[in-house]
Amino acid sequence: MASVTSLSDSVQQHLASALVATRPEAAGADPLLRRSDRADYQANGILALAKKAKANPRELATEVVSHIVTGDLIKDVEVSGPGFLNITIGDRAITGNLAARYADDTGRLGVPHAEHPGTTVIDYAQPNVAKEMHVGHLRSAVIGDSVVQLLEFTGESVVRRHHIGDWGTQFGMLIQYLDEHPHELDHEAGEVSGEEAMSNLDRLYKAARRHFDSDEEFKTRARRRVVDLQAGDPKTLAAWQKFVDESKIYFFSVFEKLDMEIRDPDIVGESGYNDMLAETCRLLEESGVAVRSEGALCVFFEDVKGPDGKQVPLIVQKSDGGYGYAATDLSAIRDRVFNLKADTLLYVVDARQSLHFKMVFETARRAGWLNDDVTAQQLAFGTVLGKDGKPFKTREGETVRLVDLLDEAIDRASAVVREKAQDLSEQEIAERGTQVGIGAVKYADLSTSANRDYKFDLDQMVSLNGDTSVYLQYAYARIQSILRKAGDVRPGAHPELELHEAERALGLHLDAFAETVAEAAREYAPHKLTAYLYQLASLFTSFYDKCPVIKPAPPRDVAENRLFLSDVTARTLHQGMALLGIRTPERL
Repeated sequence: MASVTSLSDSVQQHLASALVATRPEAAGADPLLRRSDRADYQANGILALAKKAKANPRELATEVVSHIVTGDLIKDVEVSGPGFLNITIGDRAITGNLAARYADDTGRLGVPHAEHPGTTVIDYAQPNVAKEMHVGHLRSAVIGDSVVQLLEFTGESVVRRHHIGDWGTQFGMLIQYLDEHPHELDHEAGEVSGEEAMSNLDRLYKAARRHFDSDEEFKTRARRRVVDLQAGDPKTLAAWQKFVDESKIYFFSVFEKLDMEIRDPDIVGESGYNDMLAETCRLLEESGVAVRSEGALCVFFEDVKGPDGKQVPLIVQKSDGGYGYAATDLSAIRDRVFNLKADTLLYVVDARQSLHFKMVFETARRAGWLNDDVTAQQLAFGTVLGKDGKPFKTREGETVRLVDLLDEAIDRASAVVREKAQDLSEQEIAERGTQVGIGAVKYADLSTSANRDYKFDLDQMVSLNGDTSVYLQYAYARIQSILRKAGDVRPGAHPELELHEAERALGLHLDAFAETVAEAAREYAPHKLTAYLYQLASLFTSFYDKCPVIKPAPPRDVAENRLFLSDVTARTLHQGMALLGIRTPERL
């Protein structure tokens, strides 16, 4: 089915035609149409047009109104204030437009695809091999997954990349220790659960670290192993691969708990760019972008200086010949631009790494790998805080394990579901508890602008009141209950009916779903979608309180139309929550 033109776009087109009819030179001028509490919409663009034409804005607005044809779409338009236009939409247009969205059998609710989709590579969910995931890994995964869903829904070709930490000096230590203690990991990958696999690795890492710090001869052997690893020694690579495979078992178990799809081919860690590092350095040095300084290959920036006033460089290659993170990140950019043919690179990475990425992106621009047609952007995110406003830690001051945090959210949510459940089995309560708990964690993260810190408060997250996913899930389940109880009365659009004020408010907000999705995708801003969905649930609550749907029974055509409005709301909630990576259970 073709996409449905929104009411605001239709009104915008009418206003644009009226502006040109009034002043031909106004072709292309933006009417600046916005939702308003004074009418359905308000257009403010005439003020700028009048200023440019040195005309009286109120007189110009009156002239524009004379060229607007009122009818089913624009019921009424009046001049307000210094030259604003207050516009009221016809009830028939509201219901008719929603009926067209309702008829979309693709499930897209008439939402169009972007006009000029491209290819975006998004780098998110980047855990480290042989290390447990902690609360700090939550935001990259949750924000990245939602941005992927938004972009793909709007038609963008998306390539996912999980740049896991799977290389470096710690692996020489681990491999050498395992070589000398071969029974520490004596099971085959896949035989144990994810958490057991990581527990084994964590124990191994701590033992190897103790040995490394206390035994100089072992330290020397471990460092020699790093050289073997980088040189591609088969035995060393096989041991390294075992660590990676063990860690992946764990990664997949955590992401499954987060209800996220992480595909193995999308996991391209630091090791995936090893073969490109030398060439990256050669290209940078030959082009003059990078220069040798005290034996290291560096890129300098006028605006990046240390406390002593001296420029702080981006070190691409160390003086001992080793490669730093910059070499890997720059090689990844080359791969993503020239092999994957991306025109947009997104990095969902902690805000504390902003300077690093600023320097990396600028280096890539100087090298010609990024330009006006190929851009890179960091989607920097803030810190997860505890209720006390400080970085989230355990009582012992340790970083909180992600699986522990998710398990607690599921337990809390299951208690809420059990309290409210009337006809759910224990299995269903457990299933709903998981969906509600994980949804609560994701929504709390996504409802905050990514670059801001937010407080992790499970009591608030699983509350049925306020701006929470549970409130939205409950609204969806409530509508499903209404539809089940409606008997032989089925949802049906009746454009001929006059709408109640609450029905109009709900209908106009439903129509704004497409533009909200487009804006959230364009700005990589899931929080704009959460705000829309919360308002949608709130408007539905108001509508349901003021407009009887089943009891007391309204006339059949009114009941059908109200069930129709309810069902469009449910479908919009379902689709919107899916774009956030959150489930909407049919019953709660």
